[in-house]
Amino acid sequence: MSEQSQRPRRPAKPYRRPQKDPVRILAFDALRAVDERDAYANLVLPPLLRKAREKGGFDARDAALATELVYGTLRRQGTYDAVIAACVDRPLREVDPPVLDVLSLGVHQLLGTRIPTHAAVSASVELARVVLGDGRAKFVNAVLRRVAQNDLDGWIEKVAPPYDEDPEDHLAVVHSHPRWVVSALWDSLGGGRAGIEELLAADNERPEVTLVARPGRATTEELLSEDAAVPGRWSPYAVRLAEGGEPGAVRAVHEGRAGVQDEGSQLVALALANAPLDGPDATWLDGCAGPGGKAALLAALAAQRGAALLAAEKQPHRAGLVAKALQGNPGPYQVVTADGTRPPWRAGSFDRVLMDVPCTGLGALRRRPEARWRRRPEDLDTFGPLQRALLRTALDSVRVGGVVGYATCSPHLAETRAVLADVLKQRPDTELVDARPLLPGVPALGEGPDVQLWPHLHGTDAMYLALIRRTG
Repeated sequence: MSEQSQRPRRPAKPYRRPQKDPVRILAFDALRAVDERDAYANLVLPPLLRKAREKGGFDARDAALATELVYGTLRRQGTYDAVIAACVDRPLREVDPPVLDVLSLGVHQLLGTRIPTHAAVSASVELARVVLGDGRAKFVNAVLRRVAQNDLDGWIEKVAPPYDEDPEDHLAVVHSHPRWVVSALWDSLGGGRAGIEELLAADNERPEVTLVARPGRATTEELLSEDAAVPGRWSPYAVRLAEGGEPGAVRAVHEGRAGVQDEGSQLVALALANAPLDGPDATWLDGCAGPGGKAALLAALAAQRGAALLAAEKQPHRAGLVAKALQGNPGPYQVVTADGTRPPWRAGSFDRVLMDVPCTGLGALRRRPEARWRRRPEDLDTFGPLQRALLRTALDSVRVGGVVGYATCSPHLAETRAVLADVLKQRPDTELVDARPLLPGVPALGEGPDVQLWPHLHGTDAMYLALIRRTG
């Protein structure tokens, strides 16, 4: 018998069961829902957090960390994909999506948070053991250890092409937007490098929670009595909640007298409501009313003038959300399920018409960061004809002397000025109304007469608004 064979064997390490971390498991479940079901994080995450709190042992700090992991990972997905691609020996498309989600969560902890390196790697490996198994957890461990060799700036220097060689691709990697979105936003914004960098950076910031006090039902003074509430920047009905503020805990929101509404959406409704008219001001229309935020504000404003609002929405479940938002409005209103391109109402029936058309949603990337990865340039081919048809309906629906507001939560020129130009060149019976004076105090509104809001300039979604008067 050889000397080597006489040596005692080392005892095998006992198997250690993986540690279940409820925060990271919840974050992983949210990312899988976004990936598998095309769900939106702002719809998936709240019920997951509520369920975790109901089970117990899940406090506000846990909820804050889970929220940061989900939204931070989604916002920086493009950058993190480039980093992961540099650390694996196969194309990313060959990495199983659940494995990629665990890796992305780990990379965000390493490069986008203050979590110590050892803790970020070990927590991610434990998560992988729980949701993927020990075999793939070893792969996760190896990749994250490579990622940990550089900080975010170091990785960007490695994976992003130089700005001078390819400006759009550089910005796409650095600011985690698809290249075509960078190009479209830059075309709409105009200007040089500084402005587009500020816009893309603003898209990656966590948006504030903004409330609207619905006129005649709640006041800003009431909302400002809440802890850490401050006035809005531009809308007289807006109140902002400090980070971590819970809208559902606000009594007026719970009772439907106030709501959660981006200040850009409030400004669109206010501009239409305050546009000068020729003749009566008694009947208003919201032609694409779902989910009901603008309709609720318009209905409250109309009630103060003795006017009535008709809110139309094509999708029945969204029409139900509109009805819920308007419930309790003090003035007359009606909610109908109707296709805005084939309206059931008579032409020329309304004094004011809002048509906030379906769009790519590129103006709301702060609140829905995953939308940037789902949209494709060809989506414009689908939305464009619908947007033009809805604007034509709006112009037919308003009476002579009345005003139409064409709005969209996208700054893409193909969804804003191109739609407007195509429709109005066939409508000599219209004229544009300068919207800028109807937004007093709001800076950087451009040359007009239409208005484009921006996250980096106004702290709002990138809402677009054009006001059109029917002249004959």
